[in-house]
Amino acid sequence: MRFLLDDEQREFARALDGLLGSAGTPGVVRSWACGDHGPGRALWGRLAQAGVFALAVPEEHEGLGPLPVELAVAFDELGRHAVPGPLVETVAAGALLGRLGGDTARAWLPQLASGKAVASLCVLAPGGSPYALDADAADAVFVVDGDTVRLARSHGPVQPSADPARRLARPLGGVVLTQGPAVEVAAAHAADVAALATAAQALGLGRALLERTVEYVRLRTQFGVAVGSFQAVKHRLADTLIALEFAQPLVHAAALALAADDPAAGREVAAAKVSACEAAYGAARTALQLHGAVGYTDELDVSLWIRKARPLRTAWGTPTACRARVLAPDGRG
Repeated sequence: MRFLLDDEQREFARALDGLLGSAGTPGVVRSWACGDHGPGRALWGRLAQAGVFALAVPEEHEGLGPLPVELAVAFDELGRHAVPGPLVETVAAGALLGRLGGDTARAWLPQLASGKAVASLCVLAPGGSPYALDADAADAVFVVDGDTVRLARSHGPVQPSADPARRLARPLGGVVLTQGPAVEVAAAHAADVAALATAAQALGLGRALLERTVEYVRLRTQFGVAVGSFQAVKHRLADTLIALEFAQPLVHAAALALAADDPAAGREVAAAKVSACEAAYGAARTALQLHGAVGYTDELDVSLWIRKARPLRTAWGTPTACRARVLAPDGRG
């Protein structure tokens, strides 16, 4: 199986990298963490114009997808630049509604694809979370509870998080949109899309942390030499690089499996999720250690990346749950 990106996909990645590289994302992250969504919504609009959110929306609802491989490419870049907001949840909501169809899909999917609406998604399943990400910033919070999908009426207070830019709140009340056995199947698919996007996001995050750490150890000196010349530092960085390199083909394999609607896609996604997120978490620990005490400071931009690694590790599938799914005979865990 070929895991290399084609020319068009690589050009898409370069375009997003250029867009985000000039967007001042550290400032956007800090504003979002303080509850100021203006800069983030402006960036959201630019990402929508680039087609990011349309990748999870079917063509019949004014989208471009579903295109899981391109979605993974996009979220790799979003993670690399630490873009805040319910990015994963919006594309997962698009995947959910795209599978369900009906009036709700016709009403919301064009808005999600165009970036006019921001969505969050909360799946109240075993092992899931009762909280929705950035419910205070979302235009719609979709809640899946068993065989029922509802649109939340409001949300509770924002809860503290290891990453201040991940603003979690419990959705409250709401209007039932649809019910039936199709909901559970669609919700499982949406959760796989969310896990894939999270894995790709973590992969990009880990790469950014490694790049920034390598740059730092080349400049930081002890005993008159760069600390990057020390053997122990080289080994730690090499281990981080290897983990990220091994995770990349798993992410691409999972995207291809979802694109083919492979029955084993869930197992592939779980393997990608645990591999990429553990690699990113390792990259964050390496970055923190090699930056020394300065790595803990809010003023240093790298702290914005470090703080995202642990929440991504458990979002849309904990390491334990993902490993269980990989080992389960039916791939469901």
